[in-house]
This record gives sequence, structure tokens and C-alpha cells, in this order.
Amino acid sequence: RTGAGKSSIIQALFRMVEIDKGLSDPTTNGQILIDGVDIQTIGLHLLRSSLAIIPQVPVVFAGTIKRYLDPFEKLEERELWNVLEEVGLKDYVSSLPLKLETDITVSNTVFSAGQKQLMCLARVIISKSKVIILDEATANVDIETDNFIQKTIREKFSDCTIITIAHRLITIADYDKVFVVDNGCVVEYDTPYSLLVEKIGDDQITKTSGLFSEMVRNSGKSMSEKIFQIAKDHYYEK
Repeated sequence: RTGAGKSSIIQALFRMVEIDKGLSDPTTNGQILIDGVDIQTIGLHLLRSSLAIIPQVPVVFAGTIKRYLDPFEKLEERELWNVLEEVGLKDYVSSLPLKLETDITVSNTVFSAGQKQLMCLARVIISKSKVIILDEATANVDIETDNFIQKTIREKFSDCTIITIAHRLITIADYDKVFVVDNGCVVEYDTPYSLLVEKIGDDQITKTSGLFSEMVRNSGKSMSEKIFQIAKDHYYEK
């Protein structure tokens, strides 16, 4: 859960930290490519404006709801209301006396933890980024909000690359690939279903070795069966 290197991957993606270069053995130099482009060869503004993130702890900036959603004033109010409707916050914001002009500098007095996460989701929808990162984005919200966020992401970003650090394993059961990180190294990489079975076609978890299989089995009989079924269904859909 801690120290594996999950957040370090995200920091490297956004170039909050740079990948080491100039080591004695050039073959050990790492790089991150997006569409074949080494991210260290482009400007930080271009890189970071092309990525979107929903963090574990939602950050709400000082100012109004309108400024939070559209800091560069590129959108019409109608578009902002449409996005709020998509994330299920339109009715709530409409009920506020100042509506979009509501000051959210002290955000805890305006939004719950779940609502703040939905505001982050709204910003991501507005950004129209093709690479979305979810850093345990639903760790601090209830399962209902988690399900809503995941459903919205699947609908809105079906043509995007989504990289998720998952708090609940069921969140990524229907993802295309899972990679398991241990002590800074990728130790497993495959479809969720393949990581749970000894051979394709198995109707239950048959893999007795492997970290992913172990984590799923440790989630309890009922939950592990749910995760397995979702993983299997997605595998055969693909």
C-alpha cells in the first residue's frame, strides 16, 4: 500500500521529478513516451495542460465556482451548467444563493468531500484531455459516489487513456491492463482476468501465486467473486 512507487509514477508523468539521465550505463536511462513523444523533450506547460488528474485529496482553489471550473474564462455559462449537470451537481449549485458566483475559498463550508471530488471530475471533463490520471481518486468517498465517478469516466473518456491507482480493486476489475508495482518495479502486467487464472477459460480464481491474485483473494469471498466475474466478462467482451 505504501512505498511501492505508485505516486512516483504520477510525479514522473507530470515531471514533478525528472528521470535520471547521464548514468554510466546509457541503457538504464528511462523515458516516458506519449504517442511516441519523449515527454522530456516538450515544455512543461504543453505537457501538463495535456494531462488531467483527479487526486486522492481534491484541491479546490480560492475564488468562485465559476473561476474554479473555468479559470481562463473560455466557456459560456451554459457550458458550465451542462458540465455541472453531467457530474450531478447542477441542482445543488442552483440552490446556492449566488450560484456560480458562490465563493468556495473555504470549500468545506460549501461542498462535502464527495462533492469536491465531483468538482474535480467536472474540471477534467472541461479539459478534454486524452490522458486521465486517477490517483486513488475515490478513496475518501462512499461507494455510491465511487460508482458514479467510475461510470461517468467510462462514458465520457471512452476514447482516452486512463491510468488509475486504485483504492478498491473492484474499481479496476474491468480495465484493459493491470500492472502491479512492488518496491519500485513492475512485477505483474496483464489483463485482470489473466492475472487471476492459471489458464484462460477457468471459471474461478485458480492462480495461487501472484500478488494481484493474492490481493483479490484477500478481499473476501464475496468481493473476490465479484471482481473475478467483472474481470472475466470484460476479457471476453474484448
